[in-house]
Amino acid sequence: MNKTEQHKKAIIKALEKSLGVVTTACKNVGIGRTIFYEWMKDDKLFAKEVKDIQNIALDFAESQLHKQIGDGSTIATIFYLKTKGKNRGYIERQEIEHDQKDNEFNIRIIK
Repeated sequence: MNKTEQHKKAIIKALEKSLGVVTTACKNVGIGRTIFYEWMKDDKLFAKEVKDIQNIALDFAESQLHKQIGDGSTIATIFYLKTKGKNRGYIERQEIEHDQKDNEFNIRIIK
């Protein structure tokens, strides 16, 4: 295993420990973020491993949110409804979507 592969393996372990925080992982391994993002762009397997770790971190955060909702946190409940309940009307602002086809604009207002 060459030095680059060793660094990639070390970064994956560091990402697991930091719950996917790239800056922390890079500092712990001693590589720059630029190199990390070059590896992400050029190495599909590495990018997949990083993405998997990011999904695990997101799952953890979501489980903590659900725990707080279960514990009766009004703030957590409101946050969840504002982000996941948009289609049911839990939104504070209007969103406007548009697309352009053949010099014609289609606008859809989401309330």
